[in-house]
Order: sequence, then structure tokens, then C-alpha cells
Amino acid sequence: MDEIRLGDIVAMRKPHPCGGTEWTVTRTGADIKIRCNTCGRLVMLDRETFLRRRKALIARGPDQDLDSL
Repeated sequence: MDEIRLGDIVAMRKPHPCGGTEWTVTRTGADIKIRCNTCGRLVMLDRETFLRRRKALIARGPDQDLDSL
């Protein structure tokens, strides 16, 4: 469950001030960038903090082709 893909939709433990709890992963690496699905705000978290604050995986992002990397 620790694999994070671009396009994953995750639920975070605490709601965003706009009221949304669903986020889409837009960047992966040492830091994870997520976009709120309610208001569109971008937030960047280090990987450890993201994994600790993540509550559930709602939908998987598309598989990445190894040829394109």
C-alpha cells in the first residue's frame, strides 16, 4: 500500500478548511504534491508525512509504462 502513483485519489485524515477530504496525487518523489478535489489548492508534503496523514486510497491512478520512464 506504500506505492504512490500519479493520479491516485486519496482520503486524508483531517479535512481541508474548504471541507474536502479527497486529494489527487500530482507529483511523486521525495515530496508528494496533492491537489484538493474540492477547491483545487495544491499542497506539498514530504513522503513520510504524506504516508502518516493518508487515511485511505479511494482510486488508483493509471499504470505507468516502464518504457516511457
